[in-house]
Amino acid sequence: MIPSWILDIFAAVMLVVAAASAARLVAARPWQHRTRPAALADIDVAHLLMAIAMAGMLVPGLRTLPDGAWAVTFGVMTAWFAYRVARDAQVSGVRALAGGHCAPHLVHAGAMLYMFVALSAPVGHGSGDMGGMAGDGMSGMGTLSLPFLALLFALVLVGYTIWDLDQLSGPGTSGHYSLAVARVASPGPVLAGVGAAAGPSATASVAVAEPATAESATAAEEAPVVPPASAPADGTGVLAPWVATSCRIAMGITMAFMLIIMI
Repeated sequence: MIPSWILDIFAAVMLVVAAASAARLVAARPWQHRTRPAALADIDVAHLLMAIAMAGMLVPGLRTLPDGAWAVTFGVMTAWFAYRVARDAQVSGVRALAGGHCAPHLVHAGAMLYMFVALSAPVGHGSGDMGGMAGDGMSGMGTLSLPFLALLFALVLVGYTIWDLDQLSGPGTSGHYSLAVARVASPGPVLAGVGAAAGPSATASVAVAEPATAESATAAEEAPVVPPASAPADGTGVLAPWVATSCRIAMGITMAFMLIIMI
């Protein structure tokens, strides 16, 4: 028996995750700009849909789509991330299954698909609708067929959650999970490299270059700093990598909790 207020807390967390994922999509605007790859935008879309679906599973008043529609949605999502993992495996081999940035999303999508497909009819109800979770506890909730799969999904989700927590506690080791914000390099080394490449005459011209007047120096200080073309467009604010990682941690914990109580 799970008190309904616990379910309400988990549902509220999922609404926060949905709002954060929607804000990331709006801020990145992948449909307008090419600065943010579509391969990262699909992760925010997945977080948004999963969070909305789980909030509705936990609190019937937050339900949006029928269970069948959600099952189709997560079936497509599972196939998509399976394709992404297969492509990563062609480059990095087995490491894509353990350390690839798409592998956790494949597990999340598969777990959501399993919960909607494998739900048995709750006691005293005529269908396997997910809407019986809240209320006076979990007595009206359905159970999952093939419970060993629910336990397996829960264990894998916990493992990925621990891994994500470790990524938040350090600078990160892979490019996707790195939490360090890219910084624009100081112009000194750049000018030195340009001078070395151009020859002694260029070095001398750079060395003697000075502001002609105080007004020109002030204008140079007030001029906006333009990052190089290779600098990433995201990394700060709502687009910071730790935001997506935190959303994934919250979903992993909530998903594992739901799987355990439905066994």
